[in-house]
Amino acid sequence: MFDVDGVLVDSEPVWERVRRNFVATRGGRWPDDAQDRMMGMSTAEWSAYISEDFGLRGLSAQQVAELVTAAMATEYAAHLPLLPGAVAAVRDLSARWPLAVASSAPKSLIDAVLDASGLRPAFAAAVSSEEVARGKPAPDVYVEAAARLGVPPAACAAVEDSSNGLRSAAAAGMAVIAVPRPEYPPAPDALRQARVVLDSLTELTTDTVAAL
Repeated sequence: MFDVDGVLVDSEPVWERVRRNFVATRGGRWPDDAQDRMMGMSTAEWSAYISEDFGLRGLSAQQVAELVTAAMATEYAAHLPLLPGAVAAVRDLSARWPLAVASSAPKSLIDAVLDASGLRPAFAAAVSSEEVARGKPAPDVYVEAAARLGVPPAACAAVEDSSNGLRSAAAAGMAVIAVPRPEYPPAPDALRQARVVLDSLTELTTDTVAAL
């Protein structure tokens, strides 16, 4: 199981820039902990958070989601910030095991990443937290991804970077592989959920996963 934001693509800085600009141009305020809180939230959750708590007026959560997602799609069309080792790791692992995406990103952005990277054929399933009842740190998106592969969650390994993502995969009962982003370090208690901690996806090999 692969997360997308912060694992396959270096998207968290893009999300923060796009959301900050969205809020600033509409006269809202950006709380200091906003980015950390939104990492792992589903589209419905982060758009409601921005709509209700950032001092915006006259914009529904749905409008927030549509406008921010459109801005993200524009950014990806200009440049897809794939992380080092992402393509090689996915292709190597897909030759041995079925893979799935389990991401908090909107389905449209997951599709954009898989298509632009050429990785769509490597994944047997792709699930957005838009498609389940609760976003990360709840386990729903990982449980659904495992179901689509037809395997129990306990037979899966999940590659994650954020606090909420690590907690979500662990709550689903998966073996968790952490690849933290230095700019957005996970909370210590979340990192302790990982069986393995890697510096980058260049270290993610079939031997690493098989050892779990």
